[in-house]
Amino acid sequence: PAVCAGNYPLYIRSVPTENELKFHYTVHTSLDVVDEKISAMGKALVDQRELYLGLLYPTEDYKVYGYVTNSKVKFVMVVDSSNTALRDNEIRSMFRKLHNSYTDIMCNPFYNPGDRIHSRAFDTMVNSMMMQVC
Repeated sequence: PAVCAGNYPLYIRSVPTENELKFHYTVHTSLDVVDEKISAMGKALVDQRELYLGLLYPTEDYKVYGYVTNSKVKFVMVVDSSNTALRDNEIRSMFRKLHNSYTDIMCNPFYNPGDRIHSRAFDTMVNSMMMQVC
């Protein structure tokens, strides 16, 4: 998963780590798709608390999903295409968990908004979520 404010990544985690540069590229290209989807949806969805964008685009090896909060923080999740057991409602649930953990970080008075996320609690939650998917 990746957490981005604006188009600047605050947190990127990939397993396995040997293809990490490829995941960085995938995340950055998917941010453009997120922006396109948000602008295409227009102002009709401005009042929603969350905006699950669903599948942004599939590639041969991966499926890329997106989620945006009301404060325009973007979450991107890249899943192996061979994982057919993962349903859309499970992806949505994982994004909600990410959002809740991100909110907890924002409530920390020692965190400066816009800084990279360095939190053991957030890492633990992401690791448990990734183990659930694998």
